[in-house]
Amino acid sequence: MRAIWKGHIRFSLVTIPIRIYNAISTEEKVSFNLLSKENHNPVKYEKKDKVTGEVLRQEDIIKGYQYEPGQFVIIDDEDFEKVKLKSTKVIEIEGFVDTSEVHHTLFDSPYFAGPDGDVAAQTYSLLAEALRKSGKVGVGKVVLRDRESVVLLTPHKQGILLYKLRYPNELRDMKDVPNLEEKPIDEAQLKMANTLIDSMTTKFDELTLEDKYNSALKEMITAKIEGKEVVSISEEEPEVVDIMTALKQSIEQAKADKKPMEKAGDKSEKQEKAKKAS
Repeated sequence: MRAIWKGHIRFSLVTIPIRIYNAISTEEKVSFNLLSKENHNPVKYEKKDKVTGEVLRQEDIIKGYQYEPGQFVIIDDEDFEKVKLKSTKVIEIEGFVDTSEVHHTLFDSPYFAGPDGDVAAQTYSLLAEALRKSGKVGVGKVVLRDRESVVLLTPHKQGILLYKLRYPNELRDMKDVPNLEEKPIDEAQLKMANTLIDSMTTKFDELTLEDKYNSALKEMITAKIEGKEVVSISEEEPEVVDIMTALKQSIEQAKADKKPMEKAGDKSEKQEKAKKAS
């Protein structure tokens, strides 16, 4: 695993040299190239002036901020330099908070944080264990690519997981979602819904979670490369039934799925008893 960032975690007078690694693998993701329909040649994108249609070179393009419709203020490299933050290669921990205080909508990209060398390993392990025992997470800031980012450090297995966080003011308000007016809840329906939830309760690692579309995409590509016929299966639209009927049928199905299979010995024993009784 190759590190993508090298620096330090610092809180109060404690400094730990670390390396950051991508926690998300993109190896399984299928990507495509755009080709011309007639000749199958790679397509090149050109930047054009939307008014004149003139093709522009990179040096002919500048940045502007639209403050009114059709009105732009021009921002050049010198302007960006004035607000550029100095990268210190240090994750400054601002404080430690309860995990429940950081809403999951703030979580963005996950990364693995590891010790940078044997000397740092002891202090790194100490911080990981202290976070684990305290039930706290560290929240801090770091300058990445000239921008200040908020990060969260949390214990994960034998190490520390680092999340890049969104700023709270970036989140929209749930109340702005249409049709969220409170509706009267039928108690019988609510009881049935809770029964269904109980009957479907399981462990997260026991769920089958896989990208079926990506797998099907790979199979389709392989079939086309090998000259095989690609067969698609269309799914039927689910039938919409009334809520109580759907809940009852769902509970029965969930119970049936959880019912353990009878052992062959138990089954034959029951059959023998039935014969004797008759």
